[in-house]
Amino acid sequence: MTSRQAKLQEDTYFRVMRILQENPDLTQRELAEKLGISVGGLNYCLKALMEKGLVKMKNFANSKNKFGYVYVLTPTGMAEKAFITHRFLQRKMDEYEALKAEIEALRSEVNKESSEGAQKT
Repeated sequence: MTSRQAKLQEDTYFRVMRILQENPDLTQRELAEKLGISVGGLNYCLKALMEKGLVKMKNFANSKNKFGYVYVLTPTGMAEKAFITHRFLQRKMDEYEALKAEIEALRSEVNKESSEGAQKT
């Protein structure tokens, strides 16, 4: 079984790669803001993705990043993103089903308590 920390890390990698695929010229600050994480946390994540060969940094003169860098997914990164997307979707579907079951249980509980309260009056 995958640890909670590993799932969170994979979710962060997924979110980073998803945004970078659409907006490769975002600055680290802009990307961190979109993700709701610190710039330091994003930097750590980007370095890990680059070490894994999933993302590479390219020099690009027209980038809005003042250093002229863009972050692009490598072919390996695109394949890994597709794989991670599948797992991410499955986890979210499982969470959705669990949440639906919890909501239904709470509704039943509220209805039971309401009918018991009505009988006492």
